[in-house]
Amino acid sequence: MPTLPLITHEHADSVIAWRDGCSVSAAQFLFDVAQLREKLPGGSHMLNGCNDRYRFTVGLAAALLSKKISLLPPAQTPEMMRQLQLFAPDAFCLTDRADCAIALPQLQFPALAALPQAKEPAFAVPQVDSGQVVATVFTSGSTGVPCAHPKTWGALVRNVQSAARLCGLRDGRRHTVIGTVPSQHMFGFESAVLMAMQSANALAAGDAFYPADICHAIAAAPRPRMLVSTPVHLRALMQAGLPVPALDLILSATAPLSSALAEQLEAACRAPVLEIYGSTETGRIATRNPAQTPQWQLSDGIRLNRQDGVTWAFGAHIECATPLQDVIEPIGEDRFLLHGRTADLINIAGKRSSLTYLNVQLNAIPGVVDGAFFMPDEVGPDGVTRLTAFVVAPGCTPAMLMTALRARVDAVFLPRPLILVDALPRNASGKLPRAALQSLALAQSGPAAKQDAA
Repeated sequence: MPTLPLITHEHADSVIAWRDGCSVSAAQFLFDVAQLREKLPGGSHMLNGCNDRYRFTVGLAAALLSKKISLLPPAQTPEMMRQLQLFAPDAFCLTDRADCAIALPQLQFPALAALPQAKEPAFAVPQVDSGQVVATVFTSGSTGVPCAHPKTWGALVRNVQSAARLCGLRDGRRHTVIGTVPSQHMFGFESAVLMAMQSANALAAGDAFYPADICHAIAAAPRPRMLVSTPVHLRALMQAGLPVPALDLILSATAPLSSALAEQLEAACRAPVLEIYGSTETGRIATRNPAQTPQWQLSDGIRLNRQDGVTWAFGAHIECATPLQDVIEPIGEDRFLLHGRTADLINIAGKRSSLTYLNVQLNAIPGVVDGAFFMPDEVGPDGVTRLTAFVVAPGCTPAMLMTALRARVDAVFLPRPLILVDALPRNASGKLPRAALQSLALAQSGPAAKQDAA
């Protein structure tokens, strides 16, 4: 089995991370990995729960070199941990939080020693079998129960090295990758961790989530710098009205990015926006610039094939043909349009639409901070399923929002009811699991709920 390097940094003093304004060399990183390896307990599965992206990366590498599989669940809820224990009874949790409540045996990320000073420090990058399973990642559960998907080192490396070239990270300069997406999410794992490891660039260690934190993280990172984020985080960043330090590229994924928001981001951040299409199952398979085109360009070597109403992706880093959960319209051999998830398709009174499309229209209404449509399982007394919409829109009334929606969507898709809420139950990657929306619907179904009765 061929091997591939753990990192592609060629020199001991190459910068692999920035932490609190200080650089971390590749030699120090390998020394930290070696120290942590000595402290890992037995067992073949490790839940990497570190919030700090550098510590997460050290934990990932230590587990990899110890032939332990890193478990990357979409959430750390008690129910998810129960499922994880059933999946991997020998799992333990590596954490950097003193108050970690995960119900697994825990290993606190230890204090690590600095690299001893030496005139010519030894620098030998470990090699990893390309067929070794590095991680088991889990689907987000946005449409159902999370499912496990093993990822090999070879497939991951091929994908992120291709993505690094596409993003211009292999141009000979030293880039910094800043992330707002948790490292445990497939997008954050590939784009904010592995891409830096496999392009000889540096990752920003801090956990940036709120607009002010994102601006601070950008300002603290040397240029050229790339922001890896989601539409939810990027929209909040624009709505905050803060001066955003200049970027060299914005990379977005996890949900469709509207052309209007992409144009706003490019103007405010003085950088192009690149959007990724993919999934936990496939990783990245296509890209586009949403400010310029609605069409997606397939990544090199990726092909699509439609059989029995299902679109399959194969080639390049995809190790076996994988069905896609989205409605795809081919535009030639290597381009396509995306019409939302298969599970998002709705048919009411003989008319069809998708929750993705309706959500775009809802969030485009002035004054809407966040919003989502929800299709309940129950059928109304008239035999018709009625959509619900949850909206965060301070200063707006349900009547105002319904009037705006009537100008944007067919009347059969107007929500009954439309409910104003303080916030939507999004997870750390900005997604809305269906179970969370169901719980919100139950919580808001009482008489005290503020809703449109029309």
